[in-house]
Amino acid sequence: MKKLASLLAGLVILMTVIGCSSTGGSSNELVIGIDDKFAPMGFRDENNEIVGFDIDYARAAAEKMGMEVKFQPIDWKAKESELSSGRIDLIWNGYTITDERKEKVLFTKPYLENSQVVVVLEGSDISTISDLAGKNIGLQSLSSAADALSANAIHSQVKDISEFPDNVLALSDLKNGRVDAVVIDEVVMKYYMSKEEGTFKILDESLAPEQYGIGVKKGNEELLNKLQKALDELNADGTAASISEKWFGEDKVLK
Repeated sequence: MKKLASLLAGLVILMTVIGCSSTGGSSNELVIGIDDKFAPMGFRDENNEIVGFDIDYARAAAEKMGMEVKFQPIDWKAKESELSSGRIDLIWNGYTITDERKEKVLFTKPYLENSQVVVVLEGSDISTISDLAGKNIGLQSLSSAADALSANAIHSQVKDISEFPDNVLALSDLKNGRVDAVVIDEVVMKYYMSKEEGTFKILDESLAPEQYGIGVKKGNEELLNKLQKALDELNADGTAASISEKWFGEDKVLK
């Protein structure tokens, strides 16, 4: 009987160890939540590999931290929930710093300037933000584009706002005429315009300037400080500038 009890106790311990090791990532692994359709920050190339400015930047930071990195595509609408639940360690993919988000996550110092812009098809008669009155607008759901549009007086005058899971689908509907304009990150739109010359036009007026930061779970100041130290080192040794030159053709990283 004692032998049976000892055997059962051993099995319980073994099952506990196995269970603990099979949930969550390694303590030396950073799991980064991304939107894998957010070029040029993080997206899939023609070989289905995840690439982009933020991807290279994250890999370089992880190397400075002595850690491995894993990129986890997530539903962008649930990004803060993914972080708070512990399924990811960081939100790092063109993540705009806002007061509302500061209540949910810790942010690194901003590392890139951006703005929300309005894009239309080349040849469209829409040339100013006021021309959006009575028009159908597309944007990525639960994004800072939605916040920027809501904060502008034109919001109450547009005909309809269509929300999409990602910018690719929003731009597809713009090309197909299902929406008249799309509110989108400037850095993202300039990338698409470089790939499809003569298709799109950005209005001269922007909706809102903003800055990108990296989101860390509330209470994890240790990880935040370790990450910020790595980012500061990437700035100091020129690595950040080199990555920016690769993706933007210039050094856009905030010092």
